Amino acid sequence: MAILRKLLLKMVRVNNYVLFISSAVLVLFTSFLIVVVENQTFPTFFDGFWWVMTTVTTVGYGDYFPVTAAGRIIAIVLYIVGIGLIGVVIGKIIDGLAVFRKKRLEGDIVFKGSGHFIIIGWSQKAQFAVKEMVETEENVEIVIIDELPEAPILTENIHYLKGNASEEETLLNANVKEARSVLIFAEDQLSNDQLIDGKTLLIASTIESLSSHVHTVVEIMEERHIKNFKHVNVDEFIISNETISSLAVRSAFRKGVSGIYGQLLRRSVGDDLYHVPVNKNWRTYRDAFQALISQGATLIADRNDLTINRKLDHDLPEHAELYVVCDKHTYEKIMKAGAIL
Repeated sequence: MAILRKLLLKMVRVNNYVLFISSAVLVLFTSFLIVVVENQTFPTFFDGFWWVMTTVTTVGYGDYFPVTAAGRIIAIVLYIVGIGLIGVVIGKIIDGLAVFRKKRLEGDIVFKGSGHFIIIGWSQKAQFAVKEMVETEENVEIVIIDELPEAPILTENIHYLKGNASEEETLLNANVKEARSVLIFAEDQLSNDQLIDGKTLLIASTIESLSSHVHTVVEIMEERHIKNFKHVNVDEFIISNETISSLAVRSAFRKGVSGIYGQLLRRSVGDDLYHVPVNKNWRTYRDAFQALISQGATLIADRNDLTINRKLDHDLPEHAELYVVCDKHTYEKIMKAGAIL
């Protein structure tokens, strides 16, 4: 027993790669050997392999068993060495899975994927953003960066990375260079708007130094701070305080305005805003407008230009980005019909 114990302890300390290779060699070699030694009992290699696997995993169905002395010697070797070796391998696999899950939960990861979204700063706003992303694109890959002790949310395609987002190492671990977009949410726990926007600026600057081409969306507290971002390649700003205040005032003067905004901002409520690629047959905005409205979608903008209805006879730019308002069913019907190329 002491010898067996020492042998098992040495197995545990063996390099995983060597351990897995040794296990595979043992199983394959003994499967071949038992067929050679007892060909009548084990006529095919698969029969030998089946017996070896049921032996080393201690299942032992009893449908195959060696009857010769040589075959039983092979069985004894499997009992002494094989069962212990396979047990250690299985233990290593289970431990590896447990360590992997612990690392994911604690945010100790390096994300290798591409085309993903990065959300910096966990809050209720970020939680709503994740929900909206998943509703928009079911299999979207999301990496959340924060300094929480454990992941606030964790699924197969939602990952958590613990770290300071203003540090290059953290952003590189999130693979920011191959990200589809980065969303930076304002740090609500700081004491004033200047500090909040200052931290956001530091994070945006770090992203710019690593990956200036990535699409960056930044939430800032005050519009006057935008000028401080002029040297940083930020694609879009969401002005937190002004947006909420403006919506509240508009709703106070005209009932129902908040409902319109709510429909456009949330996928799950009413009609929504969708991007549609340009059809090669469209020459003017009128062509696009009429083709889309005939299918139940209203063309309202080219990028951030909302004056489409005043320039319907203008030529449609080659690189136009058209946005329509419609429900999800209409949008899917248009795309499925092949009307949009």
